[in-house]
Amino acid sequence: MTSSTTPARPAAGPAARHRPRALRLPGPGRTLSVRWDPRATAVGVLLALAAAAVGVWTLTTGDFHVPVPDVLKVLAGENVPGADYIVGELRLPRLLTALLVGAALGLSGALFQTLARNPLGSPDVIGFTVGSATGALVTILVLGAGAASVATGSVIGCAITSAAVYLLAWRGGAAGYRLILVGIGVSSLLSAANAYLIARASFNDAQSAQVWLTGSLNGRGWEHVWTMVATLAVLGPAAVLLGRPLRMLEMGEDTAAALGVPVQRVSSGALAVGVGLTALSTAVAGPVPFVALVAPQVVRRLTRATGPNLLASTVMGALLLSLSDIAAQRMLAPTQLPVGVLTGVVGGCYLVWVLARQWRSGQG
Repeated sequence: MTSSTTPARPAAGPAARHRPRALRLPGPGRTLSVRWDPRATAVGVLLALAAAAVGVWTLTTGDFHVPVPDVLKVLAGENVPGADYIVGELRLPRLLTALLVGAALGLSGALFQTLARNPLGSPDVIGFTVGSATGALVTILVLGAGAASVATGSVIGCAITSAAVYLLAWRGGAAGYRLILVGIGVSSLLSAANAYLIARASFNDAQSAQVWLTGSLNGRGWEHVWTMVATLAVLGPAAVLLGRPLRMLEMGEDTAAALGVPVQRVSSGALAVGVGLTALSTAVAGPVPFVALVAPQVVRRLTRATGPNLLASTVMGALLLSLSDIAAQRMLAPTQLPVGVLTGVVGGCYLVWVLARQWRSGQG
């Protein structure tokens, strides 16, 4: 027998094909290295193309058909009689609001699920969305304020709720299961408070509040688009900067701290960014359920990648909400459903599937 001196070859197979790679870019004085995953990149591109296809479908179809060339002319700023109003004032602001609100919810869901290290750690499960709705209801039904103040009340309600949940779950750190259990309890209390506020209100105020609580994109205009553009322009880059330490935080707080990650600073930063995204998206569209819960989990299964998957979850959230909104408009035409009804039905089925899957695997 002869001994072989051939060096060991790298592992082949699916694990090797899905291995993240480093892209090195020349910079001033040093080389910049960016980590990327080919499969996650491909999934992100396909999701973006699907969202673009939904956008074309939304802009061209409906009670009044608008050909694609006319849509492109309107987008280029040309005057097309009839299409200017239908596309530029009705369909385009609603589509962009759906894409941006969905993106914010998908991103916030990825942040919270990474912090909780649990697929149920979504802002609409742990009560942040309900708290935002409580703030808006107090503004509408108790203070009798206008539409501009509803957004402020929504943000304040979400901030107070998140602070309460975080402090109640704190035991030298906000462990995932404590955060979820405390959040579910706080969500139940706030839901009861919301029901009490609506029961005490006049019929017209109660009807308006109930419509807002359902979550809807009806009548959304350019002012809502610019609100979400500003939100994502400020909070989106902050979330991307938190991506690497959050990925290390998934290994456990002790391991991450040993590797030099400032655990509490990263956790507080991710919580603040997630609360901001949840509060402002709720202020614009109402409490749209389950998008923040579903988007990161579907992305994780598609990419088969560990870590927060922030960018892909953002695109998936945009795709889910825009697709749900057009389905809510066309399924029972001419009656239009609030988009929150459709996401609630789909998300509820998904939640049952997740719980059944965990129960079968012995994790429930």
